[in-house]
Amino acid sequence: MTSLDAIWQPFTLGEIQLSHRLAMAPMTRNRADSEGVPGDLISEYYRQRASLGLIISEGAQPSAVGQGYMNTPGIYTPEHIAGWSKVADAVHENGGHLFIQLMHAGRLAHQDNNTEGQLPVAPSAISAEQEIYTPNGKEIAPVPHELSTAEIQDVIAEFRHAAASAVAAGADGVEIHSANGYLLHQFLAPNANQRTDEYGGSVENRARIVIEVAKAISEEIGAHRTGIRISPAFPLGGLDEGDVTAVRAQYEYLVSELAKLNLVYLHVHHLGDDELLASLRQTWPTAVLVVRYGRERENIAADVEAGLADIAPLGRMALANPDIVERLRTGAELNDVDPATLYAGGAHGYTDYPTLNQA
Repeated sequence: MTSLDAIWQPFTLGEIQLSHRLAMAPMTRNRADSEGVPGDLISEYYRQRASLGLIISEGAQPSAVGQGYMNTPGIYTPEHIAGWSKVADAVHENGGHLFIQLMHAGRLAHQDNNTEGQLPVAPSAISAEQEIYTPNGKEIAPVPHELSTAEIQDVIAEFRHAAASAVAAGADGVEIHSANGYLLHQFLAPNANQRTDEYGGSVENRARIVIEVAKAISEEIGAHRTGIRISPAFPLGGLDEGDVTAVRAQYEYLVSELAKLNLVYLHVHHLGDDELLASLRQTWPTAVLVVRYGRERENIAADVEAGLADIAPLGRMALANPDIVERLRTGAELNDVDPATLYAGGAHGYTDYPTLNQA
C-alpha cells in the first residue's frame, strides 16, 4: 500500500460517478473579460484539467455588486451563461464534471472593480481594511453599505438566480462560497457582523443567511447539485471569529442545520482544528471534501485514509500541472507554480504549463 492508494477508489457524488477521489479546488485567476464573461482561454484551462473528475470553478459573482476583483467571471447574465456553457462543454467532453462556485465578495471589494461602480455591501458598515487591486492600483477596501433586512432577501434571490444560471449553462452543480473572508463568511464573524436584527448577534442569527441561501439554491436546482464551502477560523479578509470555543459553537450549529438539507457535499478549507473537523464529519450525511494549505503530495490522501474526507481537492498542484492525475499515479515530478502569473492576464502561467508528454 502506498500512501496515495485511498484516492484511487471510485466514488459516487450525488448523481455523478467519479473514478477517483481527487478534485480541482476553486482558485481565482482573473482571466474573464471586463464584463465578467469567461472566454475560450478559460474553457481551455478547465479542459486541460478535466481528468481531475470534479472541477470546482473559480468564484463567479452572482451580481455586479458581488464582484470583488478585476476580471472575475459572473454567472447572472445571458452572456455569462453562454461563456460558461463553453466551459461546461469543454470539461464534459474530456470526462470531467463542473461545479461553478458562487462567490459574493461582500466587503472584500472595491467599487472601481464592478461593472456598475457600486459600493460594496456587507453585514455591517465596517471596512475590511484590506488592499484591493483596482484599475488605479492598490486601494483600501472602502466602508461598505450595510445591507438592510430587505436587501438580504435580494442577495438570497441573486444566489438563487446564479445557481439557476449555472445549471442553464450546463454545469453539474454549484458550490456556495461561505468561506475565505467573503460575504457569507462575513456574516459568521462577529467583528464583521455587528447587526442587531435577526441576521446578527447570536450563533443562530449569524448563520441564518447561509442557511437561507442554501435552502433557496437547493430548492432551485436540487440538493444533489448543491455543495457548500466553509473555512472555520480562517482570518482572511480581516475576519475574527473568536476563540476555539466560539468557532466550534458557530460551525457545529451551522453544519448541523445545513445537514438537514442533504446537500451533495461539504467542502472544508481546513486550518487545523482536527477535533472540529471530526465533529463536522460525524454530523454531515453526504460527502466531505477537505483541502489544506501547503499539503505535500505524500499527504494528499491522508484525510481520505483517516475517514475525515471522501474527496481531496487540489489547488496549486492542479494549477501548475494540467495532468496532475497522471503525474500522481506514476510518481512523476511536478511543475512548480509561477506566482507572478497567478492573477495576470493571458495564457502564460495559465494554459501553458507543460504536461509530461510536452516535457
